[in-house]
Amino acid sequence: MSFRSVVKKFIPSGLFRKIEPYGHLTEAVLLHTLNGFPAKGLKVIGVTGTNGKTSTTFLIHRMLRQAGYNVGLMTTVAYGVNDDIRPQIQHMTNVAVPEMVARLKWMKQQGMEWLVMETTSQGLAQHRVWGLPYVLAVMTNVTHEHLDYHGTFERYRDAKLELFKIVNRNKDGLKTGVINAEDPSALIFAAAVEKPILYGVGKGDLQAQNVKMTPAGSRYTAKVDDKEYRIECHLPGSFNVSNSLAAVGAGHALGLTEEQIEKGIAGLTRVEGRMDPINEGQDFDVIVDFAHTPDSFEKLFKDMRGIIGWSRAAHLDAVQGSSEERVKRTSGTESERKSVTDTAMRQEPASAASSAGRQGKAVRGSGKLICLFGSAGRRDETKRAIQGELAGKYCDEAVITEEDDRDVDGLAIMNQIASGAEKAGKVRDKDLFLVHDRTEAINFAVNRAKTGDTVLMLGKGHEKTIERANGEHPWDEIGTTREAVRKLAKG
Repeated sequence: MSFRSVVKKFIPSGLFRKIEPYGHLTEAVLLHTLNGFPAKGLKVIGVTGTNGKTSTTFLIHRMLRQAGYNVGLMTTVAYGVNDDIRPQIQHMTNVAVPEMVARLKWMKQQGMEWLVMETTSQGLAQHRVWGLPYVLAVMTNVTHEHLDYHGTFERYRDAKLELFKIVNRNKDGLKTGVINAEDPSALIFAAAVEKPILYGVGKGDLQAQNVKMTPAGSRYTAKVDDKEYRIECHLPGSFNVSNSLAAVGAGHALGLTEEQIEKGIAGLTRVEGRMDPINEGQDFDVIVDFAHTPDSFEKLFKDMRGIIGWSRAAHLDAVQGSSEERVKRTSGTESERKSVTDTAMRQEPASAASSAGRQGKAVRGSGKLICLFGSAGRRDETKRAIQGELAGKYCDEAVITEEDDRDVDGLAIMNQIASGAEKAGKVRDKDLFLVHDRTEAINFAVNRAKTGDTVLMLGKGHEKTIERANGEHPWDEIGTTREAVRKLAKG
């Protein structure tokens, strides 16, 4: 048992919450001093937000790396320098101060000049990132999360805002913040730095225009000041348009060339556990993603519904020709033909649909959307029913399971989630299923899938352990899912 755990036993939780940050601050000051301030001389880019931090951090790291810099990385998923990237085992983004100092020392020895680092509200509120010379701050979004710790949304937002204040106080930094213009808190963050860069799709200083989305990623033009960037992002989802745009903003703030930014964004093809496809030759799609907040659920589900609509239209094109050709073949009045046109266009939201049709082949993903997820114990309870309701609204079937129950009753958690799904119209044992053991649940969800369906495994992503009442256990979401698909393929 750690010293922290012993102290928590003897101090009331309310008092412990108040004094805990000062304990972390004292620890940080001592360890950085004793170790000769290992972050001294580094240029640290901090990425904060509720969703998208990991992908944005990886994109910036890749961009700087391909531009020729020695770049460190610290994320929820991994840490390391340049191409020596190691998995993050701990269930926390900003690790404890002793571990962070040790990593900084090792990374500095590898020649690290830059560090791109996910920076959390708790890491900031608890002073665990004290001693890091942040030169640039990036905000992806601020939505419902971690209210179990912060108490209110305003405190949660203000904890993240501290990163921008740190950047603005750094006399050797850029005093610049890259901020999501579409977030309701954008102007609050912009006011905290001398040089804000607001980005968005058709909004802000840096705008993404002519966005073309496919299941494999996106292409768009980004314009800011007198610069124009032609961006190709290989991470799928509309949220990754926003994440890649944040990375473009960081590159622009750092003075990288158009070529360095464009090649850097295009150079990242995968982030473990983030929209990670599982392909074992099956005739349905399986994707593993870390999404675990209401905001990330809604964005992901909306995107997947769009992709499914794209796939249905592509399949129809392959069999019957393009929507335009189908209209030409339709007999009847002009108004009847217009009705067919409208229907066809609603079925073809993406420009890639007509391309897929011209290739003369059907695209997978034309069936049901099935999701699997849970909600962590000893974390924000209020989001559980919301997650369930979103799954019920957007998905054809939902499988509710464990997700780091810790010492909380897993059945109670699942029932809280299920109440939201039932509110959205789902019926237990028809299109809503509660399977507590996550391995069993994954096998169950995979076996529910038919040709053309899409299965989303959400909430664990890259994590290498799962927390239960009796402690941490090894876990591999991608491997477990892959094995389930293989077993099904073997019959």
